Amino acid sequence: MIATVGKMTKKEFSSLIEIAVERKLIELIGDPDEGLVLRSNLQARLVRQQAQIRTGERWESLENVTKQLGLK
Repeated sequence: MIATVGKMTKKEFSSLIEIAVERKLIELIGDPDEGLVLRSNLQARLVRQQAQIRTGERWESLENVTKQLGLK
């Protein structure tokens, strides 16, 4: 682990800032989804999608998606 900020790379420093900001926002605002109930039909849909991904029936590589979106 890096001991000082001065020895961090830009990526490490950026990550540190992101984590600190996220923690502070959660501390101040809280989790907006806390206490909400997941509807049974949505939960069933997510379980089906997970199964489809595991079997390869529903999956697209990141490389293909970025090409389709013109990001690569």
